[in-house]
Amino acid sequence: MTLMNVLVDFARTGRIGPLHCGMPLAEAEDLLGPGRPHPAIRMRPDTDGYPHAWNGLELSITQRLVSGISISLRPGSTAKLPPLVLPDSESYSSTVLREDLIAGLDAADCRHDINGRLTFGEQSSILTQPANVCAVFFTPRRDDHVPHRERLCLGVIHKHTA
Repeated sequence: MTLMNVLVDFARTGRIGPLHCGMPLAEAEDLLGPGRPHPAIRMRPDTDGYPHAWNGLELSITQRLVSGISISLRPGSTAKLPPLVLPDSESYSSTVLREDLIAGLDAADCRHDINGRLTFGEQSSILTQPANVCAVFFTPRRDDHVPHRERLCLGVIHKHTA
């Protein structure tokens, strides 16, 4: 399993292994261990819409159910994801170029379209079908250690229920 396998499978299915929108938070925590809840949740445990985080993986919670799944990556560093998502994640670069993810989606026969709502300036976004997963690409920041600063890198890939 590689980081690209995880990203393409998520984009294609809307799931990360057994993690999926609609599952109870308790079930996700059984699989991942306790996450770091957003400060708003710590203040009021039944606050909706805020994430629980496991390094680069975040699950948004609404009424104690997973309402969103997100993987955040920082170009130029290493991936930091729980072992359930990507065993030995620290050995994978978190620099994922837009063209590489697009090629992976095409190879997996995963349809994708430009997401006009999140494509502007130096930012680009795609939306996969039928899973409705959104990937957002950015140019690297000044302090990101990447060889090609002009190329778009994946910053976040996420799915949220309506």
